[in-house]
Amino acid sequence: MPVITVPHAFNEEDLYVDLRPIFGQSLFLKCEGFNFAGSIKLKTAIEMVEGAERDGILTPESIIVESSSGNLGVALSVIAASKGYRFLCVTDPRCNLATRLMMEALGSQVHVIAAQKAQGGFLGARLAYVRALCDSDDRYVWLSQYTNPSNWKAHYRTTAPEIARAFPDVDVVFIGAGTTGTLMGCARYFHERHRPVRVVAIDSVGSVSFGGPPGRRMIPGLGMSVRPPLLDESYVDEVVHVEEANTIRTCRRLARHGFLFGGSTGTVVSGAMGWLERHDTRDLTAVAIAADLGERYLDTIYQTNWLQALYGEDVLDTAARTAGSRPRGGGTATA
Repeated sequence: MPVITVPHAFNEEDLYVDLRPIFGQSLFLKCEGFNFAGSIKLKTAIEMVEGAERDGILTPESIIVESSSGNLGVALSVIAASKGYRFLCVTDPRCNLATRLMMEALGSQVHVIAAQKAQGGFLGARLAYVRALCDSDDRYVWLSQYTNPSNWKAHYRTTAPEIARAFPDVDVVFIGAGTTGTLMGCARYFHERHRPVRVVAIDSVGSVSFGGPPGRRMIPGLGMSVRPPLLDESYVDEVVHVEEANTIRTCRRLARHGFLFGGSTGTVVSGAMGWLERHDTRDLTAVAIAADLGERYLDTIYQTNWLQALYGEDVLDTAARTAGSRPRGGGTATA
């Protein structure tokens, strides 16, 4: 029986769901939402905070500040509350209400940026606010998930080895691309293994991470409005872009079978299933990563009025395709 004294001491790392009964393709989904932060970002938060502590950047007087669309903000709220730090999360209107309320319940301050920058969108506006804040008061410490190598190192040290232990013969891994911390950590790890493992990045249509045109994105978690500084495409074998309508259909299809996952999981599963349909998957072991669970998305992805207002009546058409359909080959091709 586990007995813990700090919230980040618990994280279920070895739970997988075989999605074959639901989608007809064998895909093992690594569930990262079973910890006190509710997402894979707990790993990133621990690595960044403890790295800053070792480097002497964080002191008892420090105020941690970070730009986040949700999950990292909650994870840092958990760590800050546990360690006695003050934390300010800078987010934007796409952050789910439940996520904002959770951060505030944990004692954090949340600042919502209402206006986008002409270049860089909401993310650009969030980053500009954080920089101005840090310039105004040296107590603010920006951990910068977008540039901090601790972001990818967390997954190089934990997530990828966990997959390798559970599936020594894994052939392909599907990883969502946001800041690309999870993607880069896992890709670097598998790149160094003697046995080849194909790394497929899953991104949202409208994200510019891999050079695609910018577009509207309403589901937080994946995609960027600026190129991720951590991204090194030489480690990525393929990229698949997924329309948000397919993200929604996939999430709701999973929910109809009792699995309530978040938006990024719907995107990753949709893209992975599309890839598997286009390839010979006999004797292929495929693993994907589910970054969080779905409770924080009840008023968005799982709310009919919200969906139809943004995506139209057809978004809930169960006969519509639920797999990603915009593949990109070889880390440098265009969509």
